[in-house]
Amino acid sequence: MPNEHHDHPLRQPCYGVDAPAFPALTGAVGAACCLAAARWRPAWRGRAAVAAVGSAVLASTGVYLHTTLHGKLSIWERELDRIELQGDERLLDLGCGRGAVLIQAARRLPRGQAHGVDLWSGKDQSGNNPEATRDNAAAGGVADRVELHTADMTALPFEDGSFDVVTSALAIHNIPTRGARHRAVDEAMRVLRPGGLLVVADFWWAVKEYAAHLDRARPGHPDSGAGRQPTTVRPLGPGYWYGGPWFAVSLLRAVKESPTAAA
Repeated sequence: MPNEHHDHPLRQPCYGVDAPAFPALTGAVGAACCLAAARWRPAWRGRAAVAAVGSAVLASTGVYLHTTLHGKLSIWERELDRIELQGDERLLDLGCGRGAVLIQAARRLPRGQAHGVDLWSGKDQSGNNPEATRDNAAAGGVADRVELHTADMTALPFEDGSFDVVTSALAIHNIPTRGARHRAVDEAMRVLRPGGLLVVADFWWAVKEYAAHLDRARPGHPDSGAGRQPTTVRPLGPGYWYGGPWFAVSLLRAVKESPTAAA
């Protein structure tokens, strides 16, 4: 029996560029530095330094574009394989954008359903709108099992325990306040069924914040609330660097414990 989620459709989805203004700016700065160094007279002592800065900024821009166009897709394919979905789960992707994670997940759910939530900000992803995501779902051959919602991650429009898996990629950190980011993480846990899995990829410092918040809510902690197993956090490597290690992405995994296990 063929492995369905590795079948390739005739037309590949197009997921755009994350935070497109950032690589546009760094690319322009790097190019300007290199051009300025080339035009200045050879004897000027700062020429080599300006050229080096320009080259470094251009290299960082290249790393960023590789991550947003290729690296993150490869890494999410690996991480979704590690979840070992059975094919009939209900999965929710927070900040789904144009569907880079949502559609890969839906390919693994021939008898399940993949729901995506977003506020559709073009600042966070180029061309981000539900029509583009629906087109990508169709191109990926999963339109029948993808459902989109316009909603805020801090107030999800779903009942408690609605999903088996909740994912999120580079979305929660865009919420401007710590309290609201924590509400988004709490909402993700709320809509998970007992035993369900939360998988979040975000900048390393943001993931540490989410993990600390979740661990404060597990049994045995002075501030514990609903029972949860300890979270795990690990780096995802250079393939998920947005320009360099200073913008490296880590992965958080947390399982929602059943009330019996928490008692």
